[in-house]
This record gives sequence, C-alpha cells and structure tokens, in this order.
Amino acid sequence: MSTLTLDSILNPEPLQVSRHISATTEEASAITFADFQISDSLKARLAAAGFVTPTPVQAGAIPPALEGDDILATASTGTGKTLSFLIPMIERLEEISVPSTRGKKTPVLSLILLPTRELAMQVLEAFHKICPTLKTDAVLVCGGLSENTQIEQIGRGPRLIVATPGRLEDFLRRKAINLKDVDMLVLDEVDRMLDMGFLPSIKRIVAALPKDRQTMCYSATLDANIREIVKDYVQSPVRVEIGLTSHPVDSVELRVYTVMQDQKLSQLDKMLNEEEGTYLVFSRTKHGADRIGRKLEKLGHEIEIIHGDRSQSQRSAALKSFATGRSRVLVATDVAARGIDISNIAHVVNYDLPNGSDDFVHRIGRTGRAGASGIASTFVTPLEKGDARKLERELKIKFEWHEADKNLAKEERNKPIDLSKPSNDLLQMETRSWKNADGTSSEPAPYSAPQRSRSGSGGGFGRSSSGGRSSGGRPQGGNSGRPAGRRTGGGTRGR
Repeated sequence: MSTLTLDSILNPEPLQVSRHISATTEEASAITFADFQISDSLKARLAAAGFVTPTPVQAGAIPPALEGDDILATASTGTGKTLSFLIPMIERLEEISVPSTRGKKTPVLSLILLPTRELAMQVLEAFHKICPTLKTDAVLVCGGLSENTQIEQIGRGPRLIVATPGRLEDFLRRKAINLKDVDMLVLDEVDRMLDMGFLPSIKRIVAALPKDRQTMCYSATLDANIREIVKDYVQSPVRVEIGLTSHPVDSVELRVYTVMQDQKLSQLDKMLNEEEGTYLVFSRTKHGADRIGRKLEKLGHEIEIIHGDRSQSQRSAALKSFATGRSRVLVATDVAARGIDISNIAHVVNYDLPNGSDDFVHRIGRTGRAGASGIASTFVTPLEKGDARKLERELKIKFEWHEADKNLAKEERNKPIDLSKPSNDLLQMETRSWKNADGTSSEPAPYSAPQRSRSGSGGGFGRSSSGGRSSGGRPQGGNSGRPAGRRTGGGTRGR
C-alpha cells in the first residue's frame, strides 16, 4: 500500500486505469455465456442453471477478468454483479487447483468480502447453483452464525471464503484462518462497507493477502474518497462502467403518493388489494417494521419481517418464505436494502422516506432487476414534499405524483385508556420508581400539596422526608502452495 504523507494528502496521485469498458444492453444481448473463454464444463453448468445471456456488467467485466486483469466496476444495483466475478473466479479455481480431499488440503485461494451476511449467503447460494457438487468447497464466514461450525468448516480446506469483514478479521487475529495463498480477492459493495465502518477491518485483511493477487472491486458509486481507497488494492485496473451510477434503473416506474401519516397503512392496504405481485416494504425503524407487519397481518395479508433485532434463523426463514411465494409482503428496515437478491419483486414501497439518495437507489434497486420491470412507490407526507423534490433534482429523475384518497381510514395509534371502566389495560400503564440511597427501589408516595419551608430564608418549597425524593435520588425510567507468478506481461497471468 502507498505511504500516507502530507504531500500525498494534498496532492493525491490519480487512480491509473488501463482502459475503460462500457457495455449497453443491446451489446450484451448479442452474446451468450458460451461465447466467453471458459471451460466447456462451466458453460454446461451455466446453461443448466438457466444462465444464457449476460447482463451489461457481466459482458463488460468477465472477459478482462478472465485475462487476469484487476477490475474496478460501477453499476447500478440489481445488474448481475455476482456472476460477473463468480464466473472468472470459478474458472481460475478449476484451472489452478483441485478441491480438498481428506488426504490433501488445498489452501484458501479466493476471498469475497461483502457488507452483510444476507448478501454473503446469496453469493454462496449462487456459487452452489453453478457448482452443485462442491458443497464444502466454499465456506461462509460472518457474524450471527455458529462460530464453531464456521471454524470446523474452514478446517476442511475450502478454496473459497465468502465473508463479512468483522468476523473474518476476528478469525485472522486468532489465527483460525490462513489467507497467505489467496489468488483472487473480490470487494463487493465497497461504498456500503465504508459506510458501515469496515475500512479498518478491510485494511487489516488485505494486509494479510499476497500482493500479486487479482482484485475485483465493485461499488454502486465511485466518488473521490472511494477512488483514493481502492487505488491501494488494484493495479492498473480495467474500469468497467455500466450506465449511470447512483441512479434508478429505467425499467422501474417511480411513483410518489402524498398521504397523511395516519393514512399510510390504508394506502398500502389499498395498493395490496388492487395491484398484483409481491411487495417489499421499507420502514425507517425496527419498531415501525414490527408495527406495520402486525397490522398488515390483521388486515389479512401474508407477511414476513426482517430487521437487525431478528435472529439469523428468523431472517433466513423470512427471506425463504418471501422468495418462494408463501408470503406476499416482506417488511424490512434498510438492513435488507442491499442484502436481498430475490428475482421478480414487483413492488418496492418506501413506507418512510429514506435518509438520502443513495439509500433510495438501493431500496428501489430490489425491483426491476436484470432487465425486468418493477414499480417503486414512496409515501410522502405534506411536510416531506420538499425532500422528495430534492431527490428528483439529485438523481435527475421524475416521479409520477399521486394524491392519496383523503377519505382513507386513519390508523388508530396510542388509543387512550378509559379510566372509568375496569380493564387490564391499566396494567400496561407505565409506573416509575425512585431509587433510595441504599440502591433499593420504592414507589413514589402519593402526591400531597407542597408546604412552605419553616426554616431558612426565602419563599421556596421544601420536601417532606416521607413524600419526596431522598437526597441524591434520581428517577429511573420504566421501561498447498500458491501458484507461482501473477502476471507475465500483456495482462495475462503467469502459471
């Protein structure tokens, strides 16, 4: 890596690329996967898995990657980036090595880093779809799953590790994994990993890898900050740029519904009853996702919920139910915006306006994937119209504006308790306790009118020793070896 100096900060060296590649949908549709310089076996497996025509990012990135070039690619989400790095990686693995056996273990030769475990699981699933007989040749390393199981699987000698940075760095620190023979590195969703604070972990992981590896970096955006970081990881990369980055794909219809906050649920229910297809609904908060999910279920809709407080088994079950069609609606927080790769999601609904344009692009990127069409609807309160107009300007898009029916039923929230009727609801009322000096808790004494102090000057009110706070009291809230040589000139890899 380059050494950081004052001069390098003030006058950073530009990222040097070997060439630019841009592929349109028309150009990509003119070829098939069988046209790539890959083995007949891999061609047959791709065809058996239903992969025939590449997407633009696949058509642009796969040929130079097969030649051994580093790749720096930007493309809108949902454009097929996973296959664009898996195909060169699988071809390379099959060319230089064989899977591990009990008698001989092959070292880790390929590493894919991703921001979320959902995305990592989906990449692993795509690998197994192309290589169905190599169930133990790729291992998932991420948080939220059994650590001991992952260490045991690593001990069997997988050639590919698919990981999130945090857990992998922990395994490296504890010497539970060896990455000194890695031949190919993929950094996927680089912008997202930086947003999540993974840069220190990524730096330490990359420092443990050979310098003469092949590296493929993918990002939805490539601003100056990201370019400055990735230039330490790639060598004269081929710059693959597909369409506009940080921009919704053209196949997605963009709608805005102006609706009052307490009528959002009715508007969503109306859409579910009138329009066909699956729905991915985004809430800003975990509590909001739970509430929306429960109320939609009461309205008779089949729903699933995923957010950060759900266990991995719950999240996996929810995604499976939604992907297989058992549930029509998936309510999620932004944890799912980049972690869901499910085909044919008909509708994305921004129940709550996202925090920024990047979040908006990644949310709606869950529909209209790989050339399919989709509808993205955003609910905007009257006070949020300015924010929606700002999104239009920043992303250079045009929403279809709709006014919600003002006669929609209003959502009843925080219903007041009728104190004139005995009810168990009273038990739900919050009670507060005060901490005594000895650390024990007691209920506050019934209120009595304050009495004027009999001692001291001034007209303030004093506290009785039995009815007020004790001194210092504070109210408590209720609640084998590595292949020799990287390149031998002309961009091809030495063997």
